[in-house]
Amino acid sequence: MSKTLILLFIGFLSFQSIQGQDKYFTRTGSITFESSVPTFEEVKAKNDKVSAVLTSEGSFACALNMVGFRFKVRLMEEHFNENYIESKKYPKATFKGKLTDFELSKLTNEFQDFEIKGTLTMRKKAVASVATCSLKLEDGNIVLKTNFSVKPESFDIEIPSIVRKKIAEDVAISANFLLSKN
Repeated sequence: MSKTLILLFIGFLSFQSIQGQDKYFTRTGSITFESSVPTFEEVKAKNDKVSAVLTSEGSFACALNMVGFRFKVRLMEEHFNENYIESKKYPKATFKGKLTDFELSKLTNEFQDFEIKGTLTMRKKAVASVATCSLKLEDGNIVLKTNFSVKPESFDIEIPSIVRKKIAEDVAISANFLLSKN
């Protein structure tokens, strides 16, 4: 019983700390990655079922199921999930971070750039990440966009030598979110 009370108390304190913050949320954000190289087949996929939340204090988090990425070529999707990401073993990827010098009250209908620092976790490997993201207000919602790159080896993803030249060393990632007040 004491464990239950402690957990309830911790939950109450957590709720109290974010209760006064406005939150903007989506379950339909999109993340696209591309690791194509010239003269070889396009290696590109998109996931349109990314959940994300942004608080008025500038805290941002997003999560996605790895099997949600869709490729033009079904066999690439299968190889991605089974051989590289191992989606059954590592089903999710997450990012948790904070926007630097963010003030919700200063957002306008023009994009403004902010630095976002946080941790990108994939395949249970957490990697510190810093990127620039652009935000603007649009019809009472917040639009957030960002582009950055990652190296597969940072997440212990092994690329076999037979296909290494067909896949870029840096994977370009773009993310787009339309966040609604929750």
